[in-house]
Amino acid sequence: MKTAGILVALTWMATCFASVSPGSRQEAEYYVAAYSQHYGLPLEFVRAVIEQESGWQRCAVSQKGAEGLMQLMPDTAKNLGVLNRCDPDQNISGGVRLLAWLARKFRGDLRLAAAAYYAGAKAIEKRGLDYANPDVIAYVASIRARVELQRRLRNSSLHPIPGGAR
Repeated sequence: MKTAGILVALTWMATCFASVSPGSRQEAEYYVAAYSQHYGLPLEFVRAVIEQESGWQRCAVSQKGAEGLMQLMPDTAKNLGVLNRCDPDQNISGGVRLLAWLARKFRGDLRLAAAAYYAGAKAIEKRGLDYANPDVIAYVASIRARVELQRRLRNSSLHPIPGGAR
């Protein structure tokens, strides 16, 4: 059963990343690792936000005008000093700085940081964990599931499969 779950997860991840060129994903992963470490955020958390926001599409554009890997809105990007939202370095730097600020604002609670990233800090500040917007709840649940999946995959790859290749 565990193997079946891992295969399903790998198939899902392959589908999500199929339209992302290996070079652009590798470049984005470099910036994710560097900025996550610099700003003290879990690598899996930042990856999960990017997966949710853009599916690792370098210049994804939402219907509301958010753009890039971390889907920065124009005013947010401007406030973060991001001049080119399609540039992976600038976009990830800005997005991770925003996540780090939100994590500090909500005393390290990454659930609230994720909710605020999606809905805005003011909306989450008012209600905290009592937010009731189904879209926000689904967003936070998706981020959490993506983080957990990454951790399970990482942990399963650290342990050899019994009876595997020798």
